[in-house]
Amino acid sequence: MNPEATPDSSDRGARDVRERLHDAGLRVTGPRLAALTWLRGHPHSTADQVASAVRRELGSVSTQAVYDVLNACTDAGLLRRIEPAGHPARFETRTADNHHHLVCRRCGRAEDVDCVHGAAPCMSPSSTAGYAVDEAEVVFWGLCPDCQAPAPEPTDPHTHH
Repeated sequence: MNPEATPDSSDRGARDVRERLHDAGLRVTGPRLAALTWLRGHPHSTADQVASAVRRELGSVSTQAVYDVLNACTDAGLLRRIEPAGHPARFETRTADNHHHLVCRRCGRAEDVDCVHGAAPCMSPSSTAGYAVDEAEVVFWGLCPDCQAPAPEPTDPHTHH
């Protein structure tokens, strides 16, 4: 058992999720609680991963219901949706800052990267063209440590050592 996931801490986490839903003006429902709670411990999850987790906890919940939860929570500012090119959208509960992401080109794994210069938008465009810029989104692309590891040499069953 995870030492940080004691019954008290999970109760506090559930209360926190309930308060965040309430403060955002959203009804507290089982699918919303399950999705937000899952995403707190599993940032950068896809909608399919969230749906699987919600079903494990609640039983039968439609994929559309999970998409509705994700959209409502994103619209309310409880979730951030990131959409790395060529990969499914991912969701996270870290919304209160202007952080960026590292994304693996091969497997799509994503990691948070704090803003180098701090306050949003932490980068300034050479021209704003009259826009009131309040956020910069940067994705750093590369290969994660697992995808960098060389593939094991195939063994030839006809070779004897």
